[in-house]
Amino acid sequence: MFMRNLLSFLGIFLLTASFALAGDLRFAQVTDVRYSKLDKDNALSKVITDINKQKNIEFVIFTGDNIQKVNPEYLEDFIKEAKKLNMPFYVVIGDKDVNKHKDLSKKEFAKILKKRLPNYRHSDVNYIFEKKGVVFFVVDGSKDVIPGTNGYFKENVVEWVDANLDLYPKKNVIIFQHFPLIPPAKNENYMTFKPEKYLQVLEKHNNVKAVISGHFGVNNEETVNGILHMSTAPSPSYRIIDIIDCTSSNPTIWAEVKEVQ
Repeated sequence: MFMRNLLSFLGIFLLTASFALAGDLRFAQVTDVRYSKLDKDNALSKVITDINKQKNIEFVIFTGDNIQKVNPEYLEDFIKEAKKLNMPFYVVIGDKDVNKHKDLSKKEFAKILKKRLPNYRHSDVNYIFEKKGVVFFVVDGSKDVIPGTNGYFKENVVEWVDANLDLYPKKNVIIFQHFPLIPPAKNENYMTFKPEKYLQVLEKHNNVKAVISGHFGVNNEETVNGILHMSTAPSPSYRIIDIIDCTSSNPTIWAEVKEVQ
Protein backbone atom coordinates (compact mmCIF):
# COMPACT_ATOMS: atom_id res chain seq x y z
CA MET A 1 0.00 0.00 0.00
CA PHE A 2 2.83 2.40 0.91
CA MET A 3 4.63 1.71 -2.36
CA ARG A 4 1.45 2.19 -4.37
CA ASN A 5 0.75 5.50 -2.63
CA LEU A 6 4.36 6.57 -3.15
CA LEU A 7 4.18 5.79 -6.87
CA SER A 8 0.89 7.64 -7.11
CA PHE A 9 2.42 10.67 -5.37
CA LEU A 10 5.46 10.61 -7.67
CA GLY A 11 3.20 10.36 -10.69
CA ILE A 12 1.21 13.39 -9.60
CA PHE A 13 4.43 15.29 -8.80
CA LEU A 14 5.97 14.57 -12.19
CA LEU A 15 2.75 15.46 -13.98
CA THR A 16 2.55 18.75 -12.08
CA ALA A 17 6.22 19.47 -12.79
CA SER A 18 5.70 18.84 -16.50
CA PHE A 19 2.80 21.30 -16.57
CA ALA A 20 4.92 23.86 -14.69
CA LEU A 21 7.70 23.41 -17.20
CA ALA A 22 5.26 23.80 -20.07
CA GLY A 23 4.26 27.18 -18.63
CA ASP A 24 7.85 28.42 -18.28
CA LEU A 25 10.25 29.74 -20.89
CA ARG A 26 14.05 29.60 -20.85
CA PHE A 27 16.46 31.29 -23.23
CA ALA A 28 20.09 32.41 -23.31
CA GLN A 29 21.49 35.88 -23.90
CA VAL A 30 24.96 36.36 -25.37
CA THR A 31 26.29 39.84 -25.94
CA ASP A 32 29.30 41.78 -27.22
CA VAL A 33 30.92 38.71 -28.79
CA ARG A 34 32.97 40.73 -31.32
CA TYR A 35 33.66 37.55 -33.21
CA SER A 36 36.77 37.15 -35.32
CA LYS A 37 38.54 34.09 -36.72
CA LEU A 38 41.71 35.64 -35.37
CA ASP A 39 40.44 35.24 -31.80
CA LYS A 40 42.75 32.49 -30.49
CA ASP A 41 40.53 31.86 -27.45
CA ASN A 42 37.42 31.60 -29.67
CA ALA A 43 35.13 32.75 -26.87
CA LEU A 44 32.01 32.32 -29.04
CA SER A 45 32.77 28.67 -29.69
CA LYS A 46 33.19 28.04 -25.95
CA VAL A 47 29.90 29.78 -25.18
CA ILE A 48 28.05 27.81 -27.86
CA THR A 49 29.46 24.52 -26.57
CA ASP A 50 28.32 25.42 -23.05
CA ILE A 51 24.84 26.54 -24.14
CA ASN A 52 24.36 23.32 -26.10
CA LYS A 53 24.87 21.40 -22.84
CA GLN A 54 22.07 23.29 -21.08
CA LYS A 55 18.53 21.90 -20.83
CA ASN A 56 15.30 23.40 -22.11
CA ILE A 57 16.84 26.41 -23.89
CA GLU A 58 14.23 27.60 -26.41
CA PHE A 59 16.46 30.07 -28.26
CA VAL A 60 19.54 32.31 -28.02
CA ILE A 61 19.55 36.07 -28.45
CA PHE A 62 22.76 37.88 -29.46
CA THR A 63 22.34 41.46 -28.23
CA GLY A 64 24.79 43.32 -30.43
CA ASP A 65 28.47 43.95 -31.13
CA ASN A 66 28.49 40.56 -32.76
CA ILE A 67 31.62 41.05 -34.87
CA GLN A 68 35.04 42.52 -34.22
CA LYS A 69 35.22 44.45 -37.48
CA VAL A 70 32.55 45.97 -39.71
CA ASN A 71 32.93 43.63 -42.64
CA PRO A 72 30.45 41.34 -44.47
CA GLU A 73 32.93 38.44 -44.24
CA TYR A 74 33.12 38.80 -40.45
CA LEU A 75 29.33 38.65 -40.29
CA GLU A 76 29.31 35.55 -42.50
CA ASP A 77 31.86 33.91 -40.19
CA PHE A 78 29.85 34.85 -37.11
CA ILE A 79 26.70 33.31 -38.58
CA LYS A 80 28.58 30.15 -39.54
CA GLU A 81 29.81 29.76 -35.96
CA ALA A 82 26.43 30.63 -34.40
CA LYS A 83 24.71 27.99 -36.52
CA LYS A 84 26.47 25.37 -34.38
CA LEU A 85 23.85 26.09 -31.72
CA ASN A 86 21.30 23.32 -31.23
CA MET A 87 18.46 25.83 -31.07
CA PRO A 88 17.23 28.90 -33.00
CA PHE A 89 19.01 32.20 -32.50
CA TYR A 90 18.19 35.85 -33.11
CA VAL A 91 20.45 38.84 -33.63
CA VAL A 92 20.41 42.47 -32.48
CA ILE A 93 22.65 45.08 -34.11
CA GLY A 94 25.25 46.86 -31.98
CA ASP A 95 27.47 49.88 -32.58
CA LYS A 96 30.34 47.66 -33.81
CA ASP A 97 28.26 45.84 -36.42
CA VAL A 98 27.27 48.32 -39.13
CA ASN A 99 28.74 51.15 -41.17
CA LYS A 100 27.37 52.27 -44.56
CA HIS A 101 30.81 53.41 -45.64
CA LYS A 102 32.26 49.91 -45.12
CA ASP A 103 29.72 47.95 -47.20
CA LEU A 104 27.70 46.80 -44.22
CA SER A 105 24.66 49.00 -43.75
CA LYS A 106 21.71 47.93 -41.59
CA LYS A 107 19.88 46.89 -44.75
CA GLU A 108 22.80 44.74 -45.89
CA PHE A 109 23.19 43.25 -42.40
CA ALA A 110 19.54 42.10 -42.43
CA LYS A 111 19.91 40.87 -46.02
CA ILE A 112 22.85 38.61 -45.09
CA LEU A 113 20.98 37.19 -42.08
CA LYS A 114 17.96 36.46 -44.24
CA LYS A 115 20.12 34.79 -46.90
CA ARG A 116 22.12 32.60 -44.50
CA LEU A 117 19.39 31.64 -42.05
CA PRO A 118 16.45 29.76 -43.63
CA ASN A 119 14.12 30.56 -40.72
CA TYR A 120 15.05 34.24 -40.62
CA ARG A 121 12.16 35.93 -42.44
CA HIS A 122 12.66 39.50 -41.23
CA SER A 123 13.44 42.16 -43.81
CA ASP A 124 14.20 44.84 -41.21
CA VAL A 125 16.50 45.16 -38.21
CA ASN A 126 13.47 45.83 -35.99
CA TYR A 127 11.32 42.73 -35.77
CA ILE A 128 9.07 40.62 -33.56
CA PHE A 129 8.89 36.92 -32.74
CA GLU A 130 6.85 34.89 -30.29
CA LYS A 131 7.61 31.88 -28.06
CA LYS A 132 5.15 30.15 -25.71
CA GLY A 133 2.83 33.13 -25.75
CA VAL A 134 5.57 35.67 -24.91
CA VAL A 135 6.21 38.34 -27.53
CA PHE A 136 9.80 39.46 -28.12
CA PHE A 137 10.73 42.77 -29.77
CA VAL A 138 14.17 43.29 -31.31
CA VAL A 139 14.79 47.04 -31.37
CA ASP A 140 17.65 48.80 -33.09
CA GLY A 141 19.40 51.84 -31.62
CA SER A 142 22.57 51.81 -33.72
CA LYS A 143 23.81 54.34 -36.28
CA ASP A 144 25.22 53.18 -39.61
CA VAL A 145 25.92 56.57 -41.22
CA ILE A 146 28.04 58.07 -38.44
CA PRO A 147 28.61 55.11 -36.08
CA GLY A 148 29.32 55.78 -32.44
CA THR A 149 29.11 54.22 -28.99
CA ASN A 150 26.07 56.26 -27.91
CA GLY A 151 22.74 54.63 -28.60
CA TYR A 152 20.09 56.54 -30.53
CA PHE A 153 16.54 55.27 -30.99
CA LYS A 154 15.09 57.30 -33.84
CA GLU A 155 11.60 58.72 -33.57
CA ASN A 156 10.23 56.30 -36.17
CA VAL A 157 11.69 53.36 -34.21
CA VAL A 158 10.01 54.53 -30.98
CA GLU A 159 6.77 54.96 -32.92
CA TRP A 160 7.17 51.42 -34.27
CA VAL A 161 7.57 50.09 -30.72
CA ASP A 162 4.52 52.06 -29.55
CA ALA A 163 2.29 50.90 -32.43
CA ASN A 164 3.29 47.26 -32.09
CA LEU A 165 2.84 47.20 -28.32
CA ASP A 166 -0.76 48.17 -28.99
CA LEU A 167 -1.16 44.91 -30.94
CA TYR A 168 -0.35 42.73 -27.91
CA PRO A 169 -2.24 44.26 -24.96
CA LYS A 170 -2.85 40.91 -23.26
CA LYS A 171 0.55 39.32 -23.90
CA ASN A 172 3.81 39.76 -22.03
CA VAL A 173 6.46 41.59 -24.04
CA ILE A 174 10.25 41.37 -23.62
CA ILE A 175 12.43 43.84 -25.53
CA PHE A 176 15.94 43.03 -26.76
CA GLN A 177 18.29 45.83 -27.75
CA HIS A 178 22.00 46.57 -27.59
CA PHE A 179 21.80 49.92 -25.81
CA PRO A 180 20.29 50.14 -22.29
CA LEU A 181 17.71 52.83 -21.59
CA ILE A 182 18.62 52.88 -17.89
CA PRO A 183 22.43 53.12 -17.65
CA PRO A 184 23.82 50.20 -15.61
CA ALA A 185 27.08 52.04 -14.95
CA LYS A 186 28.58 55.52 -15.24
CA ASN A 187 30.02 55.94 -18.71
CA GLU A 188 29.04 59.00 -20.71
CA ASN A 189 30.48 57.50 -23.90
CA TYR A 190 27.98 54.63 -23.76
CA MET A 191 24.82 56.52 -22.75
CA THR A 192 21.69 56.39 -24.88
CA PHE A 193 20.82 59.75 -26.41
CA LYS A 194 17.54 61.20 -25.07
CA PRO A 195 15.82 57.98 -23.94
CA GLU A 196 12.96 59.83 -22.20
CA LYS A 197 10.35 59.51 -24.96
CA TYR A 198 11.10 55.82 -25.43
CA LEU A 199 10.76 55.24 -21.67
CA GLN A 200 7.44 57.10 -21.65
CA VAL A 201 6.15 54.82 -24.42
CA LEU A 202 7.12 51.70 -22.45
CA GLU A 203 5.58 52.98 -19.23
CA LYS A 204 2.17 53.56 -20.78
CA HIS A 205 1.93 49.91 -21.83
CA ASN A 206 1.27 47.37 -19.08
CA ASN A 207 2.56 44.47 -21.20
CA VAL A 208 6.29 45.37 -21.20
CA LYS A 209 8.00 43.20 -18.59
CA ALA A 210 11.72 43.63 -19.36
CA VAL A 211 14.28 45.40 -21.54
CA ILE A 212 17.39 43.24 -21.98
CA SER A 213 20.61 44.69 -23.37
CA GLY A 214 24.42 44.59 -23.38
CA HIS A 215 26.93 47.30 -24.41
CA PHE A 216 28.17 48.57 -21.01
CA GLY A 217 30.16 45.43 -20.18
CA VAL A 218 28.54 44.88 -16.78
CA ASN A 219 25.92 42.61 -15.25
CA ASN A 220 23.16 44.67 -13.73
CA GLU A 221 19.42 44.49 -13.02
CA GLU A 222 17.17 47.36 -12.05
CA THR A 223 13.39 47.61 -11.99
CA VAL A 224 12.01 51.03 -12.97
CA ASN A 225 8.26 51.71 -13.07
CA GLY A 226 7.55 47.99 -13.06
CA ILE A 227 9.89 47.17 -15.95
CA LEU A 228 13.04 45.11 -15.41
CA HIS A 229 16.07 46.63 -17.14
CA MET A 230 18.77 43.98 -17.44
CA SER A 231 22.29 44.53 -18.76
CA THR A 232 24.72 41.67 -19.40
CA ALA A 233 28.52 41.52 -19.58
CA PRO A 234 30.38 40.32 -22.69
CA SER A 235 31.15 36.74 -23.62
CA PRO A 236 32.66 34.33 -22.65
CA SER A 237 30.04 34.78 -19.94
CA TYR A 238 26.35 34.73 -20.83
CA ARG A 239 22.97 34.67 -19.12
CA ILE A 240 20.33 32.00 -18.84
CA ILE A 241 16.99 33.74 -18.37
CA ASP A 242 13.85 32.00 -17.13
CA ILE A 243 10.37 33.43 -17.41
CA ILE A 244 8.31 31.55 -14.84
CA ASP A 245 4.59 31.21 -15.55
CA CYS A 246 5.24 33.18 -18.71
CA THR A 247 1.64 33.81 -19.77
CA SER A 248 0.48 35.18 -16.42
CA SER A 249 0.02 38.93 -16.01
CA ASN A 250 2.88 39.01 -13.50
CA PRO A 251 5.54 36.46 -14.52
CA THR A 252 8.73 35.96 -12.56
CA ILE A 253 11.93 36.69 -14.50
CA TRP A 254 15.00 34.99 -13.08
CA ALA A 255 18.48 35.27 -14.58
CA GLU A 256 21.72 33.42 -13.95
CA VAL A 257 25.14 34.50 -15.21
CA LYS A 258 27.15 31.59 -16.58
CA GLU A 259 30.93 31.94 -16.62
CA VAL A 260 32.69 29.95 -19.34
CA GLN A 261 36.35 29.12 -18.95
